[in-house]
Amino acid sequence: MKLQLASAGSANVFTRYGEGYVVVNQERFERSLVVLPERLLTDWGGVTFETLAVAHMEALAALDQEVILLGTGNRLRFPSREILRPMAGKGLEIMDVQAACRTYNILVAEGRKVAAALLLG
Repeated sequence: MKLQLASAGSANVFTRYGEGYVVVNQERFERSLVVLPERLLTDWGGVTFETLAVAHMEALAALDQEVILLGTGNRLRFPSREILRPMAGKGLEIMDVQAACRTYNILVAEGRKVAAALLLG
């Protein structure tokens, strides 16, 4: 699906997504990544829902964003409480990747401090 955003300035936004991939500012990604308005964290490449660990959530919590969107693949799945523990008290929303892309773009357009951590592949 192709997405259109009225204006996000120079911020990273999702311009398209499909099964197993997302496109950020016209660049295609097929491996897990974290997208913030001002930077991309592509070193999340090997993370899948099955390998998601406490350390990954600690890294997300350290980003100090207002909202963290966790896209769990093509369908909504919830990690265990133990894995989510580092996000206690943080603004975490869990959804499928497609919903995370749409929600992220809306929040960026509103000027919010948001990160989208997407589990792809």
